Amino acid sequence: MERRAAALPLLLALLSSYVWTGGGRGTSPIPPPSASQLSPVASLAAAVAGGSTLDPRQLAALQSLGFPISVDPCAAPSPLGNATACDDDAPFRHLVSLRLANCSPDLDIPSTALRALSTLRSLAFVHCPIAAPRRLPPSLLASLRLFSCVASLSHLTGLWLSHLENLTELSVVGVSVSSRRGASVILSKMLDLRSATISSANLSGVLPRSWHALGLVHLDLSANRLSGPVPSSVSVLGFLEILNLSSNALTGTLPNTVGNLAELKIATLAYNSLSGPIPDSMSQLSALVHLDLSSNRFNGSVPSFLSEMKALEFLNLENNNFQGVLPFNASFLRRLKVFKVGGNSNLCYNHTLLSSKLNLGIAPCDKYGLPVSPPVDHSDSSDYSDDDNDEDSGDKGGGGGGAATHHTPSKLVLGVAIGLSCFVFLAIFLVCLSKACG
Repeated sequence: MERRAAALPLLLALLSSYVWTGGGRGTSPIPPPSASQLSPVASLAAAVAGGSTLDPRQLAALQSLGFPISVDPCAAPSPLGNATACDDDAPFRHLVSLRLANCSPDLDIPSTALRALSTLRSLAFVHCPIAAPRRLPPSLLASLRLFSCVASLSHLTGLWLSHLENLTELSVVGVSVSSRRGASVILSKMLDLRSATISSANLSGVLPRSWHALGLVHLDLSANRLSGPVPSSVSVLGFLEILNLSSNALTGTLPNTVGNLAELKIATLAYNSLSGPIPDSMSQLSALVHLDLSSNRFNGSVPSFLSEMKALEFLNLENNNFQGVLPFNASFLRRLKVFKVGGNSNLCYNHTLLSSKLNLGIAPCDKYGLPVSPPVDHSDSSDYSDDDNDEDSGDKGGGGGGAATHHTPSKLVLGVAIGLSCFVFLAIFLVCLSKACG
């Protein structure tokens, strides 16, 4: 039956060719119609006859999705950002990759087309503001390994995504995903997952307590509404190289088990409400290149072991509550490509080790290891600049002598004024006395 079905388009093509040439009766040949003038069956037959190597059923499926079939989808790039890739089967090839880009909002994906595309291993939607298919056929779910959705597929749910159990790569970016259990319901059945990105998806709930895809290398759950702590169970992801949990509402302290993520190279936890100290176990992350803990509530001292992490190139600790003396020297900071530590009001640096020209965004330390208050800037009050400078000099001297020197001119003027007043009073008194005696 399958051979007969595959041969049908060829017979239609031959028949169409016979009609277009006048049936061989010696009459004037009739020009073949354009693809837009053909019926779906006739245009499909023309495409097969024109040399398309794709399975006719999949060719028809592409036609229903708006793909032009005047060229072979397995041989030529598709317009409008769409893309296809085929295997090398014979006599007909089959689609293994399909990307639909810049779709019309009116596009409807027929269930028959989805069933015909059951050989796909990669399916991507890019800027396709269409409703998600109600369900994907089991044959397609079994075949898919990569699924990507960027600003596409409205009404997407966590339950819908959870059916993609055989994925090795999942990417959902810029589309709202409704899920009562957050990321847990989505990832719980994807045992072979290697890369998971669910970003800017308005995803709420907490981070998964149990991780089933133990081979995860890349995990990005950034820019969502995830809350609660980072679970200690994250330590089971021993192959994880990239962890991005930034721009959520995570709270609590980092678990000491993060030190078990031996392969971790990039850790981005910025823009949360995480608190407590940086765990000591992080010193075991010898492969760490990028660490971003900015815009949280981390406190305690900045650990000195960070300067001993040889692979570290990017370190951002700004806008936290760190305190004490920064334990880094100039040679370590020169080794870093990016270093940010401003916005920690109780943190200071040793001015004998680090120059103020580095513009670290924190104050130098005094002899007690506390931040030195910056001098008051009176540059806009020129009338009092001399007095203020004298007062500052007295303060730096650390005693009252400077202050006394500052007020000496005022006391002298006061004494002269009092003396003159007394002299005038005495003169008046003498005048009045002389009159009384006369």
